[in-house]
Amino acid sequence: MGRSRSNTRGTAHSYPRGIIEVTRAGYGFVKTAEGEFFVPAGKMNGAFDGDLVEVSPARQERSRKALARAARSTKKREARVKRVIERAHADIIGRFERAEPFGVVVPEDPRIAYDIFTMLADNPDIPDGAIVRVALHTYPSNKEAATGSVVEVLGDDDDERLPIDLVIARHKLETAFSPASIEQADAALVDAQAALDAGYRDLRERFVFTIDPDDARDFDDAVSIEPLDGHGAQRVLWRVGVHIADVAHYVPWGSSVDLDARRRATSVYLADRVIPMLPEALSNDVCSLKPNEDRRSMTVDMVFDETGRVRDVDIYPALIRSNARLTYEQAQELIELHDESGELARRVKRLSALAQKRMVLRAASGGLDFDTVEAKVKLDDAGVPLGIALRKRTDATQLIEEAMIAANEAVARYLRDKGLPGVFRIHEKPSRDSLKALLPVLQEFPWFSRVSEPLFIAGNPHEVQKVLAAAAGRPEGTLVSTLVLRSMKRAVYSPQLAMHYGLASEAYAHFTSPIRRYPDLQIHRIIKDHLRGRMNEAKARHYSEILDEVAKHSSETERRAEEAERETDKLKKAQYMENHLGERFEGVISGVTAWGLFVELENSCEGMIRAASMEDDFYVYDENNMKLVGERYHKEYNLGQKVWIKVVGADRLTKAIDFKIIGPDAEDDGDDFVEYSEARKAAEFRASKVRKLMDVEPDPRTGKPKLKKPAGRKVYKVHKYKKSATSKAARSSQGKGRKKKR
Repeated sequence: MGRSRSNTRGTAHSYPRGIIEVTRAGYGFVKTAEGEFFVPAGKMNGAFDGDLVEVSPARQERSRKALARAARSTKKREARVKRVIERAHADIIGRFERAEPFGVVVPEDPRIAYDIFTMLADNPDIPDGAIVRVALHTYPSNKEAATGSVVEVLGDDDDERLPIDLVIARHKLETAFSPASIEQADAALVDAQAALDAGYRDLRERFVFTIDPDDARDFDDAVSIEPLDGHGAQRVLWRVGVHIADVAHYVPWGSSVDLDARRRATSVYLADRVIPMLPEALSNDVCSLKPNEDRRSMTVDMVFDETGRVRDVDIYPALIRSNARLTYEQAQELIELHDESGELARRVKRLSALAQKRMVLRAASGGLDFDTVEAKVKLDDAGVPLGIALRKRTDATQLIEEAMIAANEAVARYLRDKGLPGVFRIHEKPSRDSLKALLPVLQEFPWFSRVSEPLFIAGNPHEVQKVLAAAAGRPEGTLVSTLVLRSMKRAVYSPQLAMHYGLASEAYAHFTSPIRRYPDLQIHRIIKDHLRGRMNEAKARHYSEILDEVAKHSSETERRAEEAERETDKLKKAQYMENHLGERFEGVISGVTAWGLFVELENSCEGMIRAASMEDDFYVYDENNMKLVGERYHKEYNLGQKVWIKVVGADRLTKAIDFKIIGPDAEDDGDDFVEYSEARKAAEFRASKVRKLMDVEPDPRTGKPKLKKPAGRKVYKVHKYKKSATSKAARSSQGKGRKKKR
């Protein structure tokens, strides 16, 4: 949804401007052309997360006490929000609290620290605690509260699907297709004869198969391989076909389905459901490369020599029929078989061997290989977590990865060499600062002495490879891979061709997943227009006008989808850990902050150990070396260190898991004390405070909510003070508030 522009008039004085990013603790950061500013929670001036704001930097001659407080919280200059220029939120999702004469909506997003007041008389039937969407009429300021009206009741706490429904609503993900789009999708037909008449090559005799996860429902890519004969004494050549669903045939530009797909730009894979980019009649049926059914495809034939190098490429529309559907597990079993008598097994083994050669070539060019583990929460039919499955990379997954990378590179080079427009996938090298920040952690490992620090900081891909290779197989391997991956810049879409750093590819585009990614669909259209001789001046001008926005929007929706997917994953993991309260696990420290440690368990669940709960000492955050150090006994907690923890809190609503550090042989604490999730405490505090409404009353003239106290402080919203391990408050809190054993 577009931003709403504030009616506030501009001033003669120019102030820094930028998008404000608000944290869960209530404070925020604003990146501007003049630098990045820190905005305390009390100086937000009604700004919401994502708003475009103007900030007024704090005076430099602040008191010594204020300077010390700012230094502990952030190194950035402090500022206050002068005014909100454009609003990012036209509506808010929240919990409805009945408090005569108001219905108060407490935002579910903790980054929005303002309640929205509605008139209870307008919504007399909405029950207390219901989750609603409220349209904002006025935004908060120092003089008035935020007001709005309820436009939709989403559900209540008893619905198991509601927490993920809230994530969907908060990220404004579309879940329904237009009637015209559904009608268009339902009418789609393969029509094999029409395809052949239109010039599609008939590849139905070629042995083609798919390899996908066991829970996949849409199969948008298939592969084939066969030796090429007639080359005499030449080295052996292999023709590898990558066959991609011909979505462009069913989704022409400007059609109803295209308009829906263009807005979504990507399918979203949440913990309990998939929100597809295309209607299921297309994504799971007509476009899906199901076994033993005729399907239209865009095929990329690549000829490889015995070293794995590409010698020739041919791209064209084709009619195919998949011979088999394999899961990754089934393909891995075939790769590990010693018997090659079966036709399918021989082809899978040949593709796997070729993939290994491709990986070697890519590594020699500087491509990076991250050792990552995919965690998927297994749910029952009601959405309740049953367990967490860890998916590691195998020869079978690498087989498909390398085939798709090769096809994507071939297509990007084709666009470049033909002078065609395109939506390219580009990835810039990491910044020096982001890599330099890893040095204190990496220097703790003896093997890092063999790495050239200057070259590593400069982003030399071969030195980054050394780090990943040296850590692989060691206890710290996953942590190092994760830290290096986090230091990378995001890959984005662009109509301008540029290097892909991570893949060491001079030309790269996304072509192989048009069912779930809009840039892939756009690339298919461009290539088909070229092959059919339709890339005239008018068509080229059309693409030049639209591709910049397509690339920008696709990058934004990809980021939004990833955030939503990550949120639902954390939600279900927290729900899973609710059944493991009081249990002990060994984990690895995955993050260190001033207020505590993050620890990741073997099952991929990550929780927080608050510094205030570490009873053996007072711990100070060493920011330069990213560690907590005990002030008295000098005990240290570093990234990658193994620790034993006890699960003391887990809450799906706040997606938070709380741990307490223990010794490996610690005795069971039993029921002597109970610690609740700090996040849940904060949520309960937010929910209970609105019933008091000590500082808001109806205006006698208009009946609208009005602040009782004078302007100058945000009296209608009370924030819980979050203690820091580096503050005096945190120092005094350690050892307090715990129930003693009886």
